[in-house]
Amino acid sequence: MTTRMAMFVAALCLAACGSPDTRESTDAATPGADTSEQPAPGGAAASNLADQTATRVAPRTLAGRDRELVNPDNSTLVFLYYDLAGIAPPMNDWVERDTRVQFARPADKDARRGDVRAELQATQLAVRDVGRMRLSMNANLSDYDPTYGEFTVRALAPSSVVEFDAFGQKVSVRFGNGRDAQLWRVDADQARAIRDRISYGSVTLDALLVLTGAQPAVQGGALVTDVVEYEMRDSLRGQLIGRVQVIPR
Repeated sequence: MTTRMAMFVAALCLAACGSPDTRESTDAATPGADTSEQPAPGGAAASNLADQTATRVAPRTLAGRDRELVNPDNSTLVFLYYDLAGIAPPMNDWVERDTRVQFARPADKDARRGDVRAELQATQLAVRDVGRMRLSMNANLSDYDPTYGEFTVRALAPSSVVEFDAFGQKVSVRFGNGRDAQLWRVDADQARAIRDRISYGSVTLDALLVLTGAQPAVQGGALVTDVVEYEMRDSLRGQLIGRVQVIPR
């Protein structure tokens, strides 16, 4: 009886657990899994789509981006957008549109192309591990609101953008956490002292931003960032007005 009972229990366990092959065959496809062995639906149309997207660069994860830019110029921001969006920039077009190539003598054009291409490639390589940047701008500080006990830093509002233009592309920097970042909470006495120290209400802002993603658009796109911290100074004397750590609500 003992032997029969043990065999019966073992049979029940096998029936409940199922075989490993059965469990694996019912798993959903994992994002990013290699499906190159499977025929693409749509036949020739799908093949054409694959050809059109073959020049796209694989999107980079933000985890490995640990370098920081400080007040980058227009062309650097455009390259940073392309890199973060995972799109190959139209390098040949940008080379040909450079005035050093356009106005070079015919005998010198190839040399100028090489010079311009080398500069562009160097900028492209320089942004590949950038994940943070510091930007300076006018704060556009509001009047103090005694009801809520806060100033509004309009430059960091969700609707605000900082625009960069290069190579015929327009790239803007947006603030994904602008709803929180724009609020500077102080009590009434502090607010009065702050206003006394500001000349004509003019304040400059230095913000530390962390890249969180990219939003493609025609002829450019947007870099989405989160504001980590910022400091404000009187624009005439450079006197420190306040430092703010952004804490999500």
